[in-house]
Amino acid sequence: MKKRIIAIQANITTLEVDVIVNAANESLLGGGGVDGAIHRAAGPNLLEECEKLNGCDIGDAKITAGYELPAKYVIHTVGPTWDGGECGEPLLLQSCYEKPLELMLQYKCKTIAFPSISTGVYGYPIEEAASIAVATVIARLKDTPEIEQVIFCCFSDYDLDIYHEILNCSDCDN
Repeated sequence: MKKRIIAIQANITTLEVDVIVNAANESLLGGGGVDGAIHRAAGPNLLEECEKLNGCDIGDAKITAGYELPAKYVIHTVGPTWDGGECGEPLLLQSCYEKPLELMLQYKCKTIAFPSISTGVYGYPIEEAASIAVATVIARLKDTPEIEQVIFCCFSDYDLDIYHEILNCSDCDN
């Protein structure tokens, strides 16, 4: 399974995959960080489509076309803001990985790239967020052979090191 899950440091908007995941805000109308970068790279049609989606709840996901991106689709998911971990954040973050995986299968996609959801301005500790992300993806891949590759696309060397450490310690071989 290790070849099906990788972590890289790259600009997610440049990846040639079926789906990139956007760490969006609830309005889906663009913002800073990954969200802003995806909106800029996809062009104005992405915003037009997002305006018709009526936002997105925390932990949920919605899909749009990729427009000017190399990816066919963008799945927008809204991660939780970190508030100490006692307010349901882990389950909401887990859902931010489960829902896009479900949507990609509905759209018959085989490859997907995730940013590190909620670890920027939403303040989720990277170590905990990455552990949830990896565990959620591994659990799903065990019974979903049609997903060929999941990429964790990291912003910094530090984040990439954490993902590599977790992936190397995880049960990716089974």
